[in-house]
Amino acid sequence: MVSSSPAVDVPPAPETIVWIETPETLDEWLAQGKGKPLSLDTEFERVNTFYPIPGLVQLGIDGEFRLVDPEVAEQSAQFRAVLSDPGTLKLLYAMSEDLELFRQWLDVELISVLDLQIGAALAGEGFSLGYARIVENLFGTVLDKSATRSDWLARPLSDAQQRYAIEDIRFLEPLYTKLIDSLKIRGLEDAFVEESARFAAELGTQEDPGEHYLKLRGGWTLSLEQQSVLRELVRWREQECQKRDRPRNRVLADALLIAVAERMPASLSQLGNIQGVPSGIVRHHGETLLELVAAGRSNDNPDFKRISPPLTREQQGLFKNLKRIIRKMSENFDIPMEILAPRKRLEKAIQDQSITDQAFFAGWRADILAPVKDDIEELLTS
Repeated sequence: MVSSSPAVDVPPAPETIVWIETPETLDEWLAQGKGKPLSLDTEFERVNTFYPIPGLVQLGIDGEFRLVDPEVAEQSAQFRAVLSDPGTLKLLYAMSEDLELFRQWLDVELISVLDLQIGAALAGEGFSLGYARIVENLFGTVLDKSATRSDWLARPLSDAQQRYAIEDIRFLEPLYTKLIDSLKIRGLEDAFVEESARFAAELGTQEDPGEHYLKLRGGWTLSLEQQSVLRELVRWREQECQKRDRPRNRVLADALLIAVAERMPASLSQLGNIQGVPSGIVRHHGETLLELVAAGRSNDNPDFKRISPPLTREQQGLFKNLKRIIRKMSENFDIPMEILAPRKRLEKAIQDQSITDQAFFAGWRADILAPVKDDIEELLTS
């Protein structure tokens, strides 16, 4: 664990919060820190919208911290360049929402990112540990999280909000130093880099609206024809959410999409009789939904992907045995099972009856699992 590693200096909280107020100033500040690790965080709002709305960007370089309004950051050519620069290491904590924000807001895919939450898991500090907890555990500082749910779009930000925003990046570089020292000892430094890059690449892949139906696991009981209808309905819902910038459940909830696909209505009255479908949806989108139902029913696609069903009783037995084999390596290397072999990956291995063709089991995982690979393959193919 990291806790026993040598002490690392943490930059003091600044007496005065410094804002960068022009793109030119941001360009200059970033150019001065070129090549040094960049601590990075964002604040945003996403309550009534499909896309996140940027509220604040927090930056740290070599113990100096800056707050930047989104309209300043988006006009900075150097900011965009640094985000996609492979020579500049970006340090984030639990980075999934931040990367999504940058992709949607600036159309930028971040390169050379390290998710310190992943690093903490690999270092034996626990899976999915919150930022405040890891800071308290490793540095003995209790962070004030009272501003977490505050309005980040309002201006001016309160002093408490500004202090909170700085605290969210002040510990990132010292945490990185601690984690790297520990991971080097454990032989997992490369695994940290590789896993962060893999995770970022997955997040950077723009989802096909026509594939989102596969995430509606509750639809697995539908027939092939009904699932084809569901795919058309979900694709429409995804496009409608993007066009109107509204959350999915504000357009049409998953459960209602499944209900419509199951009933496959042929008239507005049949659509309106489905429990839970809002009358406004029938009025404004009823004809469109009926056309989608008809299109889905007429689809003739021999390669159609069906929603994965839950594991059968026999497969559940295999899952337990597979998990038991892999847990040995998880315990030997003190790596949480959730990161070494997440449930969805194990389920896919069982359904495929192999781990050989799964890219997820390549790289650092292949090294960790090498001693039990034959046992895994024998279990899956027996």
